[in-house]
Amino acid sequence: MGRVAILSRIEVRHVKIMLSELSLDGDLTVPQDARGIILFAHGSGSSRGSPRNRFVASILQEAGFATLLMDLLTKEEEVADYFTGHLRFNVSMLAGRLTGAKDWLQKNEAGLVNLGYFGASTGAAAALISAAEHPEGVQAVVSRGGRPDLAAPSLSRVQAPTLLIVGGNDSLVIGLNQEALKDLRVVSKLEIVPGATHLFEEPGALEQVSRLATAWFKRYLQ
Repeated sequence: MGRVAILSRIEVRHVKIMLSELSLDGDLTVPQDARGIILFAHGSGSSRGSPRNRFVASILQEAGFATLLMDLLTKEEEVADYFTGHLRFNVSMLAGRLTGAKDWLQKNEAGLVNLGYFGASTGAAAALISAAEHPEGVQAVVSRGGRPDLAAPSLSRVQAPTLLIVGGNDSLVIGLNQEALKDLRVVSKLEIVPGATHLFEEPGALEQVSRLATAWFKRYLQ
């Protein structure tokens, strides 16, 4: 599992997520008496080091949720994808790896039975596909600036309550999320953060994303 650090009653571990054909790196953070775990799926061209996802994860940890931030590509794949970009939009492959990480968690962290997905950009599409095709244990999904249109064939089969969060100045993605909302057959909602662009870099924007995500997971991770 790797080195363990205890910080303010929070356990932080670097983990190796073993899938059938490869190993993916992850950072697992578990507060004492965690109420559930949120598995993050980063967007195109990003990694588990995404500062935006790490910020949201820190707020969720303060609210009592464990988090797993993981790389969806191996180091070799990241190097190749930097030049070609051919993997970051392969959302079916990314969804398969996300499902594998979920199964790994359910096997190795049996105490964290309540599980949700937080997906950003193309990672949101992977999260929705995984939630639709392998719903076991997935209780809620949150998308930040997501591309649910890339998961269009799977949207009607998503069983977990789904929150779509989009920046108010991200007009193209607002339209894509509005269309996706029509295809979801579960409890779902679209929240628009005023004045925010696609990366939510504006002052206070990520804080609002974090509040919305925390409230959603508190409500639906039972």
